[in-house]
Amino acid sequence: MAKVSRRVFVLGGVATAGIAAAPLRSAQAAPPYPFKLGVASGDPAADSVVLWTRLAPSPLDADGQGGMATADVAVDWQVSPNDRFTTLVASGTVTARYADAHSVHVVAGGLAPDAEYHYRFRAQGHVSPVGRTRTAPANDTVGRDLVMAFASCAHYEEGYYTAYRRMAEDRPDLVLHLGDYIYEYGPTAGRVRLHVGNEIVSLADYRRRYALYRSDPDLQAAHAVAPWLVVPDDHEVENNHAGNVRENDTPTLTAAQWTARRTAAYRAYYENMPLRPASAPSGTSIPLYRRVRWGRLATFHMLDTRQFRSDQACGDGWKVCADADLASRTLTGAAQEAWLLDGLAQKLGTWDILGQQVFFARRFNDTGASMDSWDGYRASRQRIQQGWRDRAVRNPVVLTGDVHRAWANDLKADYATPNSATIGTELVTTSISSGGNGDATTAVPDQSNNPHLKFFSNRRGYVRTTIGQTQLRADFRAVDTISEHGAPVRTAASFVVRDGVPGLQAV
Repeated sequence: MAKVSRRVFVLGGVATAGIAAAPLRSAQAAPPYPFKLGVASGDPAADSVVLWTRLAPSPLDADGQGGMATADVAVDWQVSPNDRFTTLVASGTVTARYADAHSVHVVAGGLAPDAEYHYRFRAQGHVSPVGRTRTAPANDTVGRDLVMAFASCAHYEEGYYTAYRRMAEDRPDLVLHLGDYIYEYGPTAGRVRLHVGNEIVSLADYRRRYALYRSDPDLQAAHAVAPWLVVPDDHEVENNHAGNVRENDTPTLTAAQWTARRTAAYRAYYENMPLRPASAPSGTSIPLYRRVRWGRLATFHMLDTRQFRSDQACGDGWKVCADADLASRTLTGAAQEAWLLDGLAQKLGTWDILGQQVFFARRFNDTGASMDSWDGYRASRQRIQQGWRDRAVRNPVVLTGDVHRAWANDLKADYATPNSATIGTELVTTSISSGGNGDATTAVPDQSNNPHLKFFSNRRGYVRTTIGQTQLRADFRAVDTISEHGAPVRTAASFVVRDGVPGLQAV
């Protein structure tokens, strides 16, 4: 009797179970190598994960199409328990469409929970690099300790992506990227390396900028090592924008041109990120806030603090502004705030982790506070903090990017009263490259006004966390230079948060 093997078919890019794993297509006379932007995976669930690639043999072509012709292209994909692909657990074919800049988002389903896999693509006679990914534990199990790294702010011009490379070498199980994956600016003479093209405003511009960033081998290594959960901040569209309000209008745009810019920015973001089809954009909006479960261990509440926020109070910048206290002001929008509090009330895991973009704890200095952070939306912050207290959330942990420095903060019931209850923890990653090399400063700025701020570093890097049932450990990883390749990484400081004991404890 003939042996029947398992197969997975693809319908509209979504994998469904079937019979027998199809082999890769035989090679033909090959056009130029199309996988120059690497591979990625993301948004893992207990039984599936998104696989991504984009065909681009000439990534920096001005039309944003990466050197591809107008024809759609069939792309084969495979998933295996090993990197030799001797056994396949899922495979199929998906169409890379010209209209989508030949990007593909395959939802590979039928996978085992809490398992490591390898994946690859083939198109036009070429085989892609191999990526490593994994699934989450089943919803009713805790699973193994989770090694999760998070990062943000990777200005291409201001330094090399050494921190991405070192993060890949740590071999995390999961990576969170909290925004500013690209920067929209034109080139600035004298920097470590230069953007291609002027400030980006059109769809072709955004596609080419993503292609420039994704051509970097260190970034490709970080994508290939683990699945990512991503949310954008402001520079994926325009610096400091708030909802549909332009903040830094360079170049000057009409209302119609600004609408076209936002539409292009979100379309290109989706095309270049390993997101599920549910996050596909529609016009000027993109559905990005979402909940990702990691079994009974952790729940990731991925927030969007740009699309629904009120405009910055009293204008942008650091200042004293009474309007920042207005109850009507919101950073998340009412619907997202209600969604977050509802999710926190479900207590799905030991740790409730908020992946978001801007500084959460109070941070005042002599000129006031940043109106672009949660200090510019103080009633919004208070509602969320009080909301998790009212719901008796056991372990709320806020993850933050944006500020190009590393911080570790206790979250307080009343920031004006230093001895008030500590009700949560904030971990702030420094930038991958934005701000250049930085310096060796570790003194916490303005700590006398903000005693809940416990750690500061002005080096580039990322945060590596190890999340278990009894504690969450955070290692602040730093490199001393990014103006040259190859700097080693070190742990600048480590903290733990104990289960049921809010606040930081130094290691």
